[in-house]
This record gives sequence, C-alpha cells and structure tokens, in this order.
Amino acid sequence: MAETDTGDAFVAFERVQKSYDGETLVVKDLNLTMPKGEFLTMLGPSGSGKTTCLMMLAGFETATHGEIKIGGVSINNIPPHKRGIGMVFQNYALFPHMTVAENLAFPLEVRKLGKSEREKKVKRALDMVQMGAFGGRRPAQLSGGQQQRIALARALVFEPELVLMDEPLGALDKQLREHMQFEITRLAHDLGITTVYVTHDQTEALTMSDRVAVFDDGRIQQLDPPDTLYEEPKNSFVAQFIGENNTLEGVVTEIKGDTCMVKLDDGQVIDAKPVNVSKVGDRTLVSIRPERVEINKERLQEGAHTLKAEVLEFVYMGDIFRTRLRVAGNDDFVIKTRNAPDQVRLKPGTQIDIGWLPSDCRALDA
Repeated sequence: MAETDTGDAFVAFERVQKSYDGETLVVKDLNLTMPKGEFLTMLGPSGSGKTTCLMMLAGFETATHGEIKIGGVSINNIPPHKRGIGMVFQNYALFPHMTVAENLAFPLEVRKLGKSEREKKVKRALDMVQMGAFGGRRPAQLSGGQQQRIALARALVFEPELVLMDEPLGALDKQLREHMQFEITRLAHDLGITTVYVTHDQTEALTMSDRVAVFDDGRIQQLDPPDTLYEEPKNSFVAQFIGENNTLEGVVTEIKGDTCMVKLDDGQVIDAKPVNVSKVGDRTLVSIRPERVEINKERLQEGAHTLKAEVLEFVYMGDIFRTRLRVAGNDDFVIKTRNAPDQVRLKPGTQIDIGWLPSDCRALDA
C-alpha cells in the first residue's frame, strides 16, 4: 500500500523500514502521509508493526531506513523531547508524587514558561477534560477514567500540533471507554490537532477515525475512511479483521466486468464483485457481512441470490438476533437481524433459504 504524494502532508513516512536484529523487518517500506488536523488510527493485531510506527514518530525508536517528516522537516535526528509531540499511554504515566496541577505544569516548566502563564494553561487544559476541580489531588486519589483524562490534559497542555496515543483506553471498562472515545475525538477536532492513535480494537478505530490504516505483517493492508474499510475491504485479511464477516470458499468460473461467477465448494453457484481475483480458475474467499443477509423471503430484493441453509444456533441479544447457520459447508455462517415484531425466531435444525444482493458480496484472495 503506497502513498507517494507528500505535497500538503503534515506527517510523512517515506520508505520507512524497521528491523531490530538486522534481518527481520517489523515495518516494511512504509509510505504514509497525513494532512494537518486528521485523526488517523493505526489498527492491527499484536506484532503487526503499528506501535513500532508510533514509537518511531515519537522518537523512542529509530527507523532503520527511510525518512519521517513533520511539517516537511525530517525528524530522524531530532530527539523526542524536541519534537513538540503530545503523548498519551495506556498506563497514564503520571508522576505519583505530584498533584494533578503539578503533573500538567511539568511539560510547561521544561519549556521555561513563566508561573502565571503555566497556571493559565493548566487551568485551561483541566477545564477541557472537565477536571477543573481536581488540580490539588494526587493521581492515586483518582479513578482510572479520571487519571486518563489527566494524562490527556497533560498531552494537550503545551498546545502541540501532533498528539500520539498508544492504546490509551485499554485499561477502562466498556462504558467509560465508549464515553472517552467520543470525548477524545471531539477534543481533537475542536482543537484541530493532528492525532495518530494506535489500537487493536476495531470498533474503536471505526468510531473515532477520519482514516484507518490496517496493519498486518509490517505493511499497511488498506488505508481508508472507516465506512470504505468496512463496506469495501481490499483483501481477506481486512474483511476478516474489520467487523464480523462470513466467508464461503470456491473457484472463479467467469469474470465479466464488475461481476464474477463463483462455484462454491458444495457446487452452488453465486455472483460476486471481483475485488481480489485475477482470472478464471482462481481460488477465492467470498465475503459477505452478517447484516446484509436476509432470511425473510418477502424482503428479498430483486436480483438477490438464494442459498440453502440449516439453522445451528439462535441467540437473543436484545436489540438483535444472532443466528448461526450451516451454508455451503461453512458451520460458522452468521446473520444478524433486527429485533422487530415480524422477525422470525428460528429453531435449530430448521432448513431455510437465505439471500443477499450480488453487490454486497465480494470475491477476495483465498
């Protein structure tokens, strides 16, 4: 995945590589540019290279090859404390012996700001994260969520143009985590800060980002806005990693423009969009999202495919029903239907027809 136009880039990685042992590359030939004010999330499984990229940008790791630029200036040889970057970590990294206000004043003291200027900026930063009344407390007297707000305020207090966040919400419970996702996104956009956010949580990435870079094996597999990533995955890895996804295995038997015919391994034939197949005879994984599959025959749109399926499991989840089916030899085919008065509740063992539109179905690499 290459990006080369660095014209209006605020942050740019140019052919960046990283190896720790001189042999294995953990980041491979990375080209990535970000405009000012963008909220970009680096998403991927453990060991995919996303955190290493963040650490190279911060200056805590050195690129083995290539150049990293901020505002058009190479920062390869600039030490971390001179890069003017705000950082937020999962473990908060607050000084336990200092009060909240002292924690926030510390980066301002390092920058030689006068006392009254420091106090003004600390107050503003605390108010920004709704923690104005907590300046005199120590970190140990705060809850996890409050400590994370203070860590965020400390990253913003000296008004950096770039903020890096490494799994900052990992230690919080689900409800607080979701609340903080919206808080951070709102703050970043309100202040016009360029943000690079690292997570392995795909929901977090989809909720918060302007664009998401999906990493695997040291490379960006796809870089797109969240909706494009979810609706139009470029390969099997992205389709499987982002959201829930169903796959059916088969062979491409025909390609015509933006449609291809796939003969599934159980003999059934379906149409799909040829996204990552090149010729007839290619093995393929056909990808279809659970919410795109319809079980009510009356609701099937014109041109929809129908396949035979057997119900294996029906789970009530409140707002949705989650049904697991056996389809074309796959026992983990899942559909999600809205909990509506007319939605059927299916019993295991029931044979049904399911359907979807060919345009919702993508032929990807096997």
